[in-house]
Amino acid sequence: MLTAVVTFGIIIVASLVILSSAIRILREYERGVMFTLGRYTGTKGPGLILMVPIVQQMVRVDLRIVVDDVPPQDVISRDNVSVKVNAVIYFRVVDAERAIIQVRNYMEATSQLSQTTLRSVLGKHDLDEMLAERDRLNVDIQDVLDKQTDAWGIKVSNVEIKRIDLDDSMIRAIARQAEAERTRRAKIINAEGEQQAAQKLLDAARILAPLPQAMQLRYLATLFDIAGERSSTIVFPFPIDLLQAWAAQKPTADTEGG
Repeated sequence: MLTAVVTFGIIIVASLVILSSAIRILREYERGVMFTLGRYTGTKGPGLILMVPIVQQMVRVDLRIVVDDVPPQDVISRDNVSVKVNAVIYFRVVDAERAIIQVRNYMEATSQLSQTTLRSVLGKHDLDEMLAERDRLNVDIQDVLDKQTDAWGIKVSNVEIKRIDLDDSMIRAIARQAEAERTRRAKIINAEGEQQAAQKLLDAARILAPLPQAMQLRYLATLFDIAGERSSTIVFPFPIDLLQAWAAQKPTADTEGG
């Protein structure tokens, strides 16, 4: 009697173990890659999955977006500047079969590939491009990664460069360069302003020169402006036409005296 009870209990336990190994429940974001006697026989899920114990095995694949933080990478730019760059990569599995069969560990493979691609792509650009054109570089890295991981059933949806770290000497050099650039722009703007002012004065002189009356009006306007200033000494310019009249009359006076 006792032997029968023990045997019955063993049968129940074995049945429960076999039943538990034959039933799988996959969530909405999961897929199961099925292997029968080692051969791929399909991808199933989500929901309830029934398997033949021992004969069939299933590998779960998560289809949600994976956020991979790429550790800082030593990058030498095209203009021979050493920087440390880290980024974050967003990717997901779009083909569970290829992600399991074509690569041993798609997570590790994508992470390592992202590191080498980051160094390779950024090494083709100057430091100024890394700092000023980060959006374009993000797209370039994404395109390269997406093409290489397509064979693994991986879709790289986005790449974002997080930080570009420079050493202290390079930061000081960039600061000096920026200051020199601002000084250059200020000098150019000042020179352009003087050039425009000189051109305007030249145009005004050309307009006033043929009209003595206009010159007199301008002379009177200048005297009016000077009189309005609070100055203890006022210097009145001598009119050119009076000087010319005096010079024309002097030879006549000398002739008469002779």
